Amino acid sequence: MDPDLVIRDARVIDGTGDDSYRADVLVHEGRITRIHREGDPGPRPTAARTQDAQGLALSPGFIDMHAHSDLALLRDPDHSAKAAQGVTLEVLGQDGVSYAPTDDRTLSEVRKAITGWNGNGDDIDFDWRTVGGYLDALDTAHGGHGIAVNAAYLIPQGTVRMYAMGWDDREAAPEELARMKQLVAEGMEQGAVGMSSGLTYTPGMYAKDSELTELCRVVAAYDGYYCPHHRSYGAGALEAYEEMVALTREAGCALHLAHATMNFGVNKGKAPDLLALLDEALAGGADISLDTYPYTPGCTTLVAMLPSWASEGGPEAILDRLRDDATAERIRHHMEVIGADGCHGVPIEWDTIEISGVSDPGLASCVGKTLAQSAAMRGEEPWVTARRLLINDRLGSTILQHVGHEENVRAIMRHPVHTGGSDGILQGFKPHPRAYGTFPHYLGHYARDLGVLSLEETVAHLTSRPAARLRLPDRGLVREGYRADLVLFDPETVAAGSTFEAPRTLPTGIPHVLVDGKFVIEDGRRTDVLAGRSVRRTPGEQQVR
Repeated sequence: MDPDLVIRDARVIDGTGDDSYRADVLVHEGRITRIHREGDPGPRPTAARTQDAQGLALSPGFIDMHAHSDLALLRDPDHSAKAAQGVTLEVLGQDGVSYAPTDDRTLSEVRKAITGWNGNGDDIDFDWRTVGGYLDALDTAHGGHGIAVNAAYLIPQGTVRMYAMGWDDREAAPEELARMKQLVAEGMEQGAVGMSSGLTYTPGMYAKDSELTELCRVVAAYDGYYCPHHRSYGAGALEAYEEMVALTREAGCALHLAHATMNFGVNKGKAPDLLALLDEALAGGADISLDTYPYTPGCTTLVAMLPSWASEGGPEAILDRLRDDATAERIRHHMEVIGADGCHGVPIEWDTIEISGVSDPGLASCVGKTLAQSAAMRGEEPWVTARRLLINDRLGSTILQHVGHEENVRAIMRHPVHTGGSDGILQGFKPHPRAYGTFPHYLGHYARDLGVLSLEETVAHLTSRPAARLRLPDRGLVREGYRADLVLFDPETVAAGSTFEAPRTLPTGIPHVLVDGKFVIEDGRRTDVLAGRSVRRTPGEQQVR
């Protein structure tokens, strides 16, 4: 039988960071079966189909280490937002809140809590309650054909806490902690690759370090990793990073720092302090990696800005507090004067908070304006505008938060343990352009145009390094025997099409993307192929720690 495909005359950027080389690459039954380098003896390989690369770069598929496509993959078989970027694997279950493991009560609360991230899910058949059930749902989505790209899953610590003890701001009782550890162990056994936290999001942020350490011990026993959105990216950011390093070292657990930024005015120019902290820990034997997106603004929900005490009890309790004038005034004072933990301990600056999406289409006039601008148009204080929007949109509004620093972004992406993560929220009228542009923006703007990294180094950051963190033995490199998740792109023209003005514009310069050896993007267009599946932790014996 002839092999399926030969990619002829490609500039292979193999994911190691080494210099590129010319080669023909043979693909059969979803794997790379032969690499014939220019100048190798013997005949060039042939196959049933020949794709002439014409000197295009051929790299491993890009791995999005921080994705919010938990429902999008089930909702949209096209999923060009990621496929067109060359993303062939997304890591879901981020920031401590997602849809498994749950019971009926917890699932209802999760859907309300992260409507701004994923929509309310009215179009989704939530026929699972376990991690394994969710991964099975991905594998059998769209009439049993699967999903657009591959997906791995992190157990969301906030959801686990919600399941075990509700939204209470208190220490877990021994039996509640035991239940959380059981849920984490079950999720790891069912194929999760680790655990995430959102420690500025309720109820996960109510967990003390001792609780997190115990859960991390369970993750470590299955050779997984802990991925925290830690307690502050603003005031006390460096101390928050130190906290995560310390507790994972105590637990013996690998650490992957989510969207590892240093934001707000207090952290301008302070990326070297973070990198020095990480270098010291790495030199001492710690297992640490991180991801970033190549933009300065952040993106989250408006309700996430509230102080944690205002969010205790869940979405309906939050709305009750906002409707009460006296309590709402306490919230305003905490946010504007003291600095809420939801806003990373920094007094909120309303001119940095831009509404990017609303759940109620009737509120669309707010989108694209900062809260300061909307308030000025109404002749009122920004908190009045924000409070009304939170209530009327039932906490479903998303925001862009313009608080980043370019020098920090560039310094952190150069670090050897850096990987790429879009943190892409696909909902809203005006989503952050990182959702549609992160990977071509790394390749085009930061590698080619600015030279922050070489092209070969950049590809390594987006492929082999995340594959190593995920413990995937056959992904992340162009190498014989590896999975044929591949991208053909033009180094001279690759660029993000998405902008803040037109955030859903697809990239240029990425004509072909293969998942499992099948073209999901061909000649720049999405095919109808659904080759993506769940990527589960490799089964093995639980380690005793």
